[in-house]
Amino acid sequence: MALPIPVLILTVSWMGLLLLPSGEAVLLNLPPSTKKCVSDEIQNNVLVLGIYNVTSEGHIHGIPAINADVIAPIGNTLYSVKNVTDGHFTFTTTQAGNYLVCFHLADYHRDVGARINLDWRIGIAARDWDSVARKEEKAKGVELTLRKHEAIVESIYETMFHLRSRELEMRIVSETTNARVAWFSVMSMAICIVVSSLQIWCVKRYFRRMKVI
Repeated sequence: MALPIPVLILTVSWMGLLLLPSGEAVLLNLPPSTKKCVSDEIQNNVLVLGIYNVTSEGHIHGIPAINADVIAPIGNTLYSVKNVTDGHFTFTTTQAGNYLVCFHLADYHRDVGARINLDWRIGIAARDWDSVARKEEKAKGVELTLRKHEAIVESIYETMFHLRSRELEMRIVSETTNARVAWFSVMSMAICIVVSSLQIWCVKRYFRRMKVI
């Protein structure tokens, strides 16, 4: 019977919301009986490409097989394979949020871990520009470079628009929180004044009954 697998989640910032969408290579050391995930916050309608492979370093009996899964923010699985040593996946995000890429050894009881190379590309970096050049033979040299820069400018515009939307949301939340804190402070002060007045009245009444005052 397979034992429960502890999950290690690595939050990797690709600066996708602050800078241009780009690519990044990650080297993951996968211990035995452990699931390791990479998390990244990605905007909506962004192309994502992932290429991974298991290295043979330190494995005398060959390269161990792994299972790979890509999970969307709402929990549904976008990509899932088992017993592989390499592969790739590509998808376009349908909502903003944290996307998980998880790996674990195909054999939970394997005594030896694995080392995984993950090439994670987002946005412009995930587009196949060589394929674009092959489809349109004229799109070479300066023209292809101009198209790349045009795509980069569009990406910058979308990122800045997203940041402005997030800033507006945060401003509304901040103003609402400040207003609630102010009302809470006023209510707390009013309650303190009322309670203090009642205490003074009760003390005076007690002293009058005892004919102290």
